[in-house]
Amino acid sequence: METIDINQAVLQINQLLEMAAEGKEIIITKNHQPMVKLISAKPQTKRPPLFGSDRDRISISDDFDEPLVDFKEYM
Repeated sequence: METIDINQAVLQINQLLEMAAEGKEIIITKNHQPMVKLISAKPQTKRPPLFGSDRDRISISDDFDEPLVDFKEYM
């Protein structure tokens, strides 16, 4: 992250915009106080869909909904 005063930023705006487009974050300050953050407007890379990501890792037995032997006396 780079910090630059607004007076210098006005003179270097093209260079700062190029840097932001490359992925760098630039903070523009006025009177030593943060004023604006320049960041890229490119969309973030999306993660792969979660549906089906655990295929063949999880299995459900045929009797998963049968009463448990340990709890027969409570039923």
